[in-house]
Amino acid sequence: MTRTFDLSARRHDSRVLGSWLASREGGAQRAGIQASAADENAVTTGLTAQQLVNVLGMSNTSAAGVAVTQDTAMRVSAVYGCVSLIAGAIAGLPLAIYERKGEEKSRASHEYWGMLNEQPCEEMCAYTAWEYLISAKLFGGDGFAKLLRPSRVSSRVIGWKPYHWQRVTPFKSDGELLYRVVEDDGSVNVLYSADMIHLTSLGFDGRTSPSPITYAAREAIGISLAGQSYNARFFSEGAAFDYALKSAGKLDDKQLAQLRESLALKYTGGPNSRLPLLLTGGVDVAQLTVNPKDAEVLATRLFSVQEICRILGVPPFMVAHTDKTTSWGTGIDSQGIGFVRYTLLRHLTQIRQEFNRKLWPGRGQYYAEHIVEALEKADLLTRFQAYRIAVGRAGEPGWMVPNEVRRRENMPPIEGGDKINTGAPDDAPASSPSPPGGKPPGV
Repeated sequence: MTRTFDLSARRHDSRVLGSWLASREGGAQRAGIQASAADENAVTTGLTAQQLVNVLGMSNTSAAGVAVTQDTAMRVSAVYGCVSLIAGAIAGLPLAIYERKGEEKSRASHEYWGMLNEQPCEEMCAYTAWEYLISAKLFGGDGFAKLLRPSRVSSRVIGWKPYHWQRVTPFKSDGELLYRVVEDDGSVNVLYSADMIHLTSLGFDGRTSPSPITYAAREAIGISLAGQSYNARFFSEGAAFDYALKSAGKLDDKQLAQLRESLALKYTGGPNSRLPLLLTGGVDVAQLTVNPKDAEVLATRLFSVQEICRILGVPPFMVAHTDKTTSWGTGIDSQGIGFVRYTLLRHLTQIRQEFNRKLWPGRGQYYAEHIVEALEKADLLTRFQAYRIAVGRAGEPGWMVPNEVRRRENMPPIEGGDKINTGAPDDAPASSPSPPGGKPPGV
């Protein structure tokens, strides 16, 4: 049966939406354009045609015959592990705010720090919001968050709220990128680009990005899902038989019934599984070899784990896939450093640039930046050796003062801890005055 969806745009009038748009510069014209849904993506269902297709899995069917969507992909342990690892690592990083003073910069105390590190909105804490935003980007291709303001005309931001990627529809009007948002109560709102945080992925076309999960990793995830389904059926149906029964002659109905009963008693589990298999009527047992197709299922699933990790940029050992862990650099340590440098930093850089240009348009006095050193706190030896070099050692000049180190370790400052080590030896103590005649006493 063929199902037909009416995806044509219809007129959608909203008194609240029209009033909001009209209150801003050029709002009346934009309200008229949006109300008539001139853009092909502005459909009244709250989802674009492509989003509706993605939700139903109609365009995401892999060659293995399995539909790959966000929900089905989450059932693959490698996908769940990679996404939770990336989103969790970013969500746990502190986002510091700095102040520019000419060519110098220093840590600043700013009102935005709380919404970036503690609570961005009433519904969730900062960790949950960051994890939501990054996982939406990885699953849907785009991560969206609305900047919350005290009023419609205020440039001040009091918080931010992440949205599910299927509830936001970017579209262009008069060359300007706008966002159609379905709110929690079902109402529809339109946001300017200045009021929306938009994290894109590779393949961004100016409006949306393809999903790394359902686009790039579709086949690998489809194979993994098909393998899981095959294995489930394999075990639920009694696994594989190790042998076959053969007979030189044809068995009558009574003999077949007795043979089935004997097999049923043995394979129903419990104490019956220990009973010997009684064969009569000239029936012999023939040993079977393992089906090569069954033997390759495990290898195929292991390969799909590597493919998923490769697409998402996660070293396989970080999702408990420990095969060939020393294939890069000096092993696991080098892969962990590479994960921070080549995977996390590309997400962190985009987050920093997007929030900075929306919170402080232009080259503002303030800017935010992640403290990546927090990922190294578990390595005490490396961290303390770096501190020792930074404050100066063995007569070498330092470039940090002790109180800076203590502040990084959440310790109070100490007296004299703001003096930098220049590497010069301390002044020698004053020598005793020489007695008259220039000779010390007793000489």
